[in-house]
Amino acid sequence: MLEQVLDKLLWLGHSAFVYEGEPLIYFDPFALHRLRPADIILVSHDHPHHCSPVDIEKVRRTHTVILTDAHAAKHISPPVIAMAPGQQETMEDFSIEAVPAYNLHLSFHPRRQAYLGFIVTLEGLRVYYAGDTDFIPEMLDLRVDIALLPISGFNVMGPAEAAQAALALHPQVAIPMHYGTEYGTLEDAERFRALLDGKVRVEILSRS
Repeated sequence: MLEQVLDKLLWLGHSAFVYEGEPLIYFDPFALHRLRPADIILVSHDHPHHCSPVDIEKVRRTHTVILTDAHAAKHISPPVIAMAPGQQETMEDFSIEAVPAYNLHLSFHPRRQAYLGFIVTLEGLRVYYAGDTDFIPEMLDLRVDIALLPISGFNVMGPAEAAQAALALHPQVAIPMHYGTEYGTLEDAERFRALLDGKVRVEILSRS
């Protein structure tokens, strides 16, 4: 099942992903080239590389469900479901958990803003989309199978801190994100993988 989920999980650059399964889910769609209609769109917070109303409208349809934080919800045409960390939304047999995402020592993503990460269960596997975050204490309580973690070091974890987070999360697979635009490089992703060699499987996805 793990490989099946990974085959459907595509990195679209920076922190944007699409899960091309059922339901079809976009995570922080930005600078999109793949334009399959969305069933669900998840937006972690209101910064421009994550909340892009233009890109959302490219893949939004009448049935599309959009979940985000209260700040980003103000920038997206309704209907939008605003969530806070700790909340869960259930649609038929499908559930999405909102979890905290914040900086510990910087003011760029303060905890008080209640920005989001998400845990989505796909084909029985818990996929953790960390959002823009440091290695925060709440990660110690999460149970995840696939972890999508920022690694650029630009107002988020760098490779070393992200590797510590991966060790704490114990996923079957960790996937680096938040690099490849003006923030972070492939070398950062490679360093992240090297730090976890023999400890956690790391998949560096090619941009789709």
